[in-house]
Amino acid sequence: MPARSVSLPAPPPRARAVPWRETEYVALDFETTGLDFRSDTVVSYGVVPVRHGRAIVGESAHQLIEPHVPPSPRSQTIHELRPQDLAGSPSIVQSRDELGAALDGRYLLVWFAGVEVHFLDAIFGGGKRRWRRRTIDVRNLAIAADGLAGPARDKPGYPLSGTAARYGVPVADAHQALDDALVTAQLFLVLAEKLPGYADPTLRDLVRLGRP
Repeated sequence: MPARSVSLPAPPPRARAVPWRETEYVALDFETTGLDFRSDTVVSYGVVPVRHGRAIVGESAHQLIEPHVPPSPRSQTIHELRPQDLAGSPSIVQSRDELGAALDGRYLLVWFAGVEVHFLDAIFGGGKRRWRRRTIDVRNLAIAADGLAGPARDKPGYPLSGTAARYGVPVADAHQALDDALVTAQLFLVLAEKLPGYADPTLRDLVRLGRP
């Protein structure tokens, strides 16, 4: 699958020192056929832009994807997308340009970034390290807001829905890609103002604390 280039704009010197609200982000969630990175693929994505400290719901997008391998039974119990629900949807190749346009020029907000980073590299290429550099793992911001660091980041826990409930962020449809992306965006906005020691964090602060 040939790669489509997805870039960040060339930043001026010290660009990451800008206040976080002056940067464009996009919250992203993938639902997949499973988590075997050698063979599994995306079955849906949701994206929600974040601009000037607001989630821009009117510019959000949700797309079902017909995969080249069937969803595993376990994945179907999680996201409730059966092969017949996906039949006739665009392939990931057909959807790639639209997804790329939603991500282009923006920092990415994800929950538990390892999954999204892997599939972004599979879809667009460029290497996982490149995707990590432009990704803020909002789960890590939640861990930082709780005053934890180091090994805590590698431990299980901090589910998206449970963390959203703690911070008063509504969850309408867990494991539906668009709703998960919206919850991730809203949690990012809440957490950016609750980080201990950061009264008004910069982009650099959030990238560092949310590094995958």
